[in-house]
Amino acid sequence: MQNSAPTLYQQLADDLSLAIRRGTLPPGSRLPSVRRTAHSRQLSLNTVVSAYRVLEDRGLIEARPQSGYYVRSRLPSPARPAVTESGPASPTQNAVLDLIGTVLQAQQTEGFIDLALACPRGGDFYPGNKLARLMGQILRRHPGMVSTYALPPGSERLRTQIARRGMDLGMTLQPDNIILTHGCMEALQLALRAVTRHGDAVGLESPTYFNLLPLLASLGLKAVEIPTDPQTGLSIDAVEVLLAEHRIQALVAMPNVHNPLGCCMPLDNKKRLAKLVNQYQVPLIEDALYAELQFADTLAPAVKAFDADGWVIVCASYTKTLAPDFRIGWMEGGRFDAALRKLKFASSVAQPAVLAETLGAFLESGGYDHHLRTLKRRYAAHVEKVRGLIARHFPAGTRATQPQGGFLIWLELPEGCDSVALFHAAMAEKISLIPGPLSSPGGRYRNAMRLSCCYPLDERYLTALVRVGQLACEQQEQARRHGHEING
Repeated sequence: MQNSAPTLYQQLADDLSLAIRRGTLPPGSRLPSVRRTAHSRQLSLNTVVSAYRVLEDRGLIEARPQSGYYVRSRLPSPARPAVTESGPASPTQNAVLDLIGTVLQAQQTEGFIDLALACPRGGDFYPGNKLARLMGQILRRHPGMVSTYALPPGSERLRTQIARRGMDLGMTLQPDNIILTHGCMEALQLALRAVTRHGDAVGLESPTYFNLLPLLASLGLKAVEIPTDPQTGLSIDAVEVLLAEHRIQALVAMPNVHNPLGCCMPLDNKKRLAKLVNQYQVPLIEDALYAELQFADTLAPAVKAFDADGWVIVCASYTKTLAPDFRIGWMEGGRFDAALRKLKFASSVAQPAVLAETLGAFLESGGYDHHLRTLKRRYAAHVEKVRGLIARHFPAGTRATQPQGGFLIWLELPEGCDSVALFHAAMAEKISLIPGPLSSPGGRYRNAMRLSCCYPLDERYLTALVRVGQLACEQQEQARRHGHEING
């Protein structure tokens, strides 16, 4: 009779699987290193590596570059989008803009705990001391810089470094073609002003970045929601229909590390999207704000990398990774370069030279790569820890994205939960979050919400997150009781 006893690596994998299911190894926790496990279990390194690969195949753990193996949080992914492409609509036709104002107001109120905004805070996320030293050195060498008007095109040092770093995203950029902007939002605004007219329809991912809604409203533009998958991003089939029928005059998309879904568009989809906008000559405004925060060691390319005739405008900034208060962003406008330069000059002339030179010097020094590696490891750990808390404290049936980068998580709550009502309940306890309808010009996604993990995961943050989960459970229970009363 053939021996059916498990091999040593299978036995180890089974032991660790049991520890994970029992909670001995909770979601987000780090497994002992391969070497340590081999030593403690008296096994070979190859045996431990084989066991960890089995656990990866089972979806129980994941490897993080230069960090180790971690227990994955046990949460199903959100369902494929039920939203179908809709007709043009003004973002001001619903209460979304008022709700955005309420969220922003909470940030100014003392004592609020922020689970909402994508605004990292503190020295854990930014190299403030290093930037301060560099700025001091620059001012000592060039004291007249602060008493001289900064004029376009701005710091050649910074534009050169931006072009160099663009190669990591597959882009071939020339420093002379890069326009420095006041953050990514000014870049997006300039791009929309350059390629649209009042009353035009703009294709938006659904769900989308909530601040695009007041931006479109301020420019008199209408939004067309396009289905966006939590794992693969924008529906290219839907985009092709809209382009073929000439129903949108521009498209805004975030193909890498989408806000709020955290996904990256597959390579073939990016190539197809670039081909379509060039074929139909409809500009794509590519928001690459989070592109460098991909968790993978090798970054997935931007759609701009496949732009044949300049119909892709790429926009980004260093507010999420280096210096939020510097408000240094950039864009490369392709065939719209001349129009964008005129609009930039009329809008804000140029970026402060001392700030741009400081960022350029930091990028030039090589410190940025080390900083990014550390930052990405921290965000990956934060995401897993928060997903683990969601799995334990939110209602059964809650779904959440598994981001491929960044620090945002999109939740879909089960039946009986309403994220707007949950938002108001949390606000009453001085906790701020982003309810789903803020990510839709049509006010969709009342069962969804966005959470941000870009803050220190201290006791206040974790307690607030658990409390939101409790409020959601209470809301679901009330809905269940109400349903029983109606049916009984």
